[in-house]
Amino acid sequence: MMKAIIFDLDGTLLDTLEDLKNAVNAALEHCGMPLRSLDEVRSFVGNGLRNLMIRAVPDGEENPKFEEALSFLKDYYAVHCKDNTGPYPGIMEMLDELKERGITMAIVSNKIDSAVKELDKEYFNGYMSAAIGEMEGVARKPAPDTVLKALEECDLKPEDAIYVGDSDVDIATAKNTGIPCISVSWGFRDTAFLKEHGATQINDNPAELLELV
Repeated sequence: MMKAIIFDLDGTLLDTLEDLKNAVNAALEHCGMPLRSLDEVRSFVGNGLRNLMIRAVPDGEENPKFEEALSFLKDYYAVHCKDNTGPYPGIMEMLDELKERGITMAIVSNKIDSAVKELDKEYFNGYMSAAIGEMEGVARKPAPDTVLKALEECDLKPEDAIYVGDSDVDIATAKNTGIPCISVSWGFRDTAFLKEHGATQINDNPAELLELV
């Protein structure tokens, strides 16, 4: 019997895209680089801030100002990560129902761990039993390490859980962890992209998840 749901954060629970785009463009502007559109940033996200900036900065890590841009991004986003961010429609109602049913919930993200914990406290206080982001010494998604860490903190095993996310990274993470994956189409990747990358179960709104647990 399924006891727990591990959620991705960006593009799954929270719409963080506008704040990520603003942080990227603040860093690019600071370094005298061309700015990026919302759709470009949408296509760049999903595998941590460093990879986001590798895609956003001209010539990526080869650019002599890359590390300066990345450092600026991290500092800027730490201050502005909640300016325009909020839960997607229907998320809080879904979490209320899952909590009522006694389902254990956790967040696993490739966002920096401190930002994950801050956003969890701001938006999901009282819902999540663990909130884990990118940290030293723990391989980030699609490696299974952060999901396994979350399950350990919840005193659960992989066979107790399902994983919910909006990207190809999330599909691979669930596979590498050996747990089922439910993909969502309201986030940063559309249905066609998710199917192309192996999604077998796709939800179009949060209420649909309640029918599966």
